[in-house]
Amino acid sequence: MRYPTRLALRAGAVLLAATLILPAALPAVAQARPAPDSFADLAERLLPGVVNISSSQTVQSHNERQGPEIPMFPPGSPFEQFFRDFLDRNRPGPHGDHGPQAPPRKMQSLGSGFIVDPAGIVVTNNHVIDGADEITVTLQDNTSLKATLVGRDERTDIAVLKVSPDKPLTALPFGDSDRSRVGDWVLAIGNPFGLGGSVTAGIVSARGRDIQQGPYDNFIQTDAAINRGNSGGPLFNLDGEVIGINTAIYSPSGGSIGIGFSIPSNLAKTVVAQLRDFGRAKRGWLGVKIQQVTPDIAESMGLKEPSGALVANVEEGGPAAAAKLRGGDIILKFNGQEVKEMRNLPRIVAETEIGREVPVVLWRDGHELTLTARVGELPDDQKVAAAAPDKPGPAASTELTGLGLKLAPITPETRDHYQLGQDQKGVVVTDVVAGSPAADRGVKPGDVIVEVQQQEVNTPAEVADRVERVRKTNRKSVLMLIQGQDGPRWVPLSLEAETNRQPG
Repeated sequence: MRYPTRLALRAGAVLLAATLILPAALPAVAQARPAPDSFADLAERLLPGVVNISSSQTVQSHNERQGPEIPMFPPGSPFEQFFRDFLDRNRPGPHGDHGPQAPPRKMQSLGSGFIVDPAGIVVTNNHVIDGADEITVTLQDNTSLKATLVGRDERTDIAVLKVSPDKPLTALPFGDSDRSRVGDWVLAIGNPFGLGGSVTAGIVSARGRDIQQGPYDNFIQTDAAINRGNSGGPLFNLDGEVIGINTAIYSPSGGSIGIGFSIPSNLAKTVVAQLRDFGRAKRGWLGVKIQQVTPDIAESMGLKEPSGALVANVEEGGPAAAAKLRGGDIILKFNGQEVKEMRNLPRIVAETEIGREVPVVLWRDGHELTLTARVGELPDDQKVAAAAPDKPGPAASTELTGLGLKLAPITPETRDHYQLGQDQKGVVVTDVVAGSPAADRGVKPGDVIVEVQQQEVNTPAEVADRVERVRKTNRKSVLMLIQGQDGPRWVPLSLEAETNRQPG
């Protein structure tokens, strides 16, 4: 069983495993509360609903060199050789040539969880029980119960377990994580380092944190002390409601430094309900590939602020295609929720009821437009779509000197030279000038310009003409849809350079 996994970050590490956690929430409107004289009454009421979770996994040793590590000595030191000889005599060799085959061994993992149904439904983190052969849930009164897995979801790191108690258990209610504000008091209860029910207090430090753990990151950050073993435990507000599931800590040492992250309850309770009903999470799906709206892109499309998610590509047969969305649209709102930046959209869509028809507010051709989309179900093999920036060769070309591009029409020769698909349309890039606006944006030979300012282009002259028209409107950049090795992406190219083009 693996113990906390370390994920390197600039100033430390995010730890995930049978022991880590902490909360953060989203914007909300609530009355500020003074700190209580004591958390004792609240803790006493909540502790019976929090459980310790231990899981075990049998692993084959394969004659790996196990046992104590050699102490650190200067290279070549006689002490180094002494310890090496001693340890090698007392553990299997690297190729099984010393000592017997090492037997299978059990690895233990410890974490936390909480009861959501008196009949014995327990919620925890997926990483706490991942790969486990046996799962044991220990109640506050030290009663140990064998647990079975109801369902788990890797994308949100949530798992649901079932135990069979002799009597109804103390269940804890989910609260509204959206109402939690930065500065609100919170309580974390869990099983740090296997010590059993431990209570720590702190505040909501931040909300909506993205720690690069998955496509739906929206963590609550808290300074309540969370350590290894707290993973899967609850984060409470002062009403005793679960507003988060403690999941990760940011730490250079593995111990709490007051930066912990919790899955918001409003996300968790939807996933928990689906795991209970279906054994897996069902997510909404729109069927688009998206990219971030940068200031340059916003300016080129006449948007006052860089917000929303830019559609780079619409999947054939998907909900977006049926709703008539198209590449170059900027999704500003989905189902009444504002899409402030690209990463918000996958989470909003995923949380939307499958089969529901919802309004989608777009920015298209310089004005807002509302379409209606019927949300589909995310296929199991589907990855959340986000666009990326690549390709090679030379040919007779037209030069756009101000942008640093040389272009050629798609002909049988260029199609073969740049290995373009038979149905590829547009204008192929044959060369990019170093240090030019195009080079700065990662445009490469072999890329294909499909649209300029959301209008299709099929010849270098059409590209040059569209660029010239944009320049005359005094826009700072021109927006191009470029097909590269990694798929289509929208690229804004600065027009604040000398001249625009020179046929050649």
